[in-house]
This record gives sequence, C-alpha cells and structure tokens, in this order.
Amino acid sequence: MKKLFSLISTILLATLVVFTAANAFFTHNDEVPGNKEIIVLLHGLGRSNTSMWLLASRLEDAGYYVQRIGYSSLHQKPDEILQDINSQINQCCQKHAHSVHFVGHSLGGLMVRAYLQNNKVDKLGRVVLLGTPNKGTEAADHFSNSWLMDILGPTAKALGTDDKSFPNTLKVPYYPVGIIAGEVKSELNDPVIPGKDDGVVSVEATKIDGMTDFIIIETGHSRMRYDSEVADQTIEFIKNGAFKVQ
Repeated sequence: MKKLFSLISTILLATLVVFTAANAFFTHNDEVPGNKEIIVLLHGLGRSNTSMWLLASRLEDAGYYVQRIGYSSLHQKPDEILQDINSQINQCCQKHAHSVHFVGHSLGGLMVRAYLQNNKVDKLGRVVLLGTPNKGTEAADHFSNSWLMDILGPTAKALGTDDKSFPNTLKVPYYPVGIIAGEVKSELNDPVIPGKDDGVVSVEATKIDGMTDFIIIETGHSRMRYDSEVADQTIEFIKNGAFKVQ
C-alpha cells in the first residue's frame, strides 16, 4: 500500500510538472531601481517564474527588489539551463550598485550555486536555498529507470545521489548560505526517501559543507513557496546572516 501511494503521488507530481512547465518563461524589468538591494529568485523543476509570486511579494514587502528568473527545465540539460540563466542574471543584476542576494527553491537552488560557481557578482550578498537537493535526491535514484524520468527529462535524471550527479559536482560555497529544509511528518515516503523528508527531498540531502546556517520547517516541498514561515526565515537570513531561533 505504501509503495502504491508513493507511486501515485509521484505520478501526480509529474502530471503537475508537465502542465506548469509550459509557462516557464522569464520577464524582467530593465529599469532596476538603483536604491534597492536585489533578490534574484529561481523556481524549481517544471515550475515557472509565476509559481514564485507569493514568495516574491513577501520579499518585496520587506523592501527588496525581486527579479524572478524563469527557465525551461524539462527538456534541457543542466548546462543548457545555465546558459539561459547566465544571460538573464548578467543582464539584470550582475553590476548592480547595491547587494545582490539569491534565493532558489529546489532545483533553482542548485542553479544558483552553479551560476555563482562560474560567475563573479560585484556586490554579492547572501544566499538562501529552499528544499534544494544539495546531495541529490533518493527519489531520482529510485525512479532512475522508469518512464517517469523520461517525462521529467535529462536534468531530473541528473539529480541522483551518486558522485557524478549534477548536485555532487558543484563546489563548496564561498558565500554565506542558509539552508531551509522542509519536513512532512509521514512514513509513507520511507520506501523511496528514508528518514525525514519534505515529500521529495530528504532533510539530510539539503545539507551542504560550508553552510552558514540550517533550519527545518514543517512544510512540504512544493508548499515551501507559499509558507509564511519560510518567507520570514528567508528574509531574516538575508538581513542578518542567520535564521531566527525557533
């Protein structure tokens, strides 16, 4: 029963991904205000920049100018996604007069790390990763040979836990980075993702060498984008370099 539930949940997730991926486009404002710090915000696998609207709104209410980066993740390899991301971030934010911070949800966090590994940002601030599989995800291992991964595409296939996976080829961050992991209190995912997890990524997999701070919030992987506590803690880290004590 547990395995059946896990499979059904994954299929539903894949279906949602297919429908949302079609909107993965980027629109940015060339007139970035010079008097505000910027937060560059990246969505996760199969999502779009519109999927980050509520988190973006909360960050803007905190006084930041938010640039939501969009990219197509289902039909491109990681290096192809990076080419798209590079041009967008370089155009909007790289030479900004004030601090430029980065927030990435899930795959978006890996893309933030990859971008900063290959690019110098003059006024680089702080980075927050939300539910990001920094060590890869066991779910990608479990379904590696299934039709599901054919639907999700080459980048999803590269998110496993082996040493050659995309997450595990990224370098240790040289910048202040806060990690927010989600936790769903259920044993239904145990056959696929052992231990604590957010339904897609294990808590342990979000951790990274050199991280500045780490926190677990009771929320699911997709729900993190809408969770008010996640937003509050993201703002806290960007402002002060540490999460609020729970």
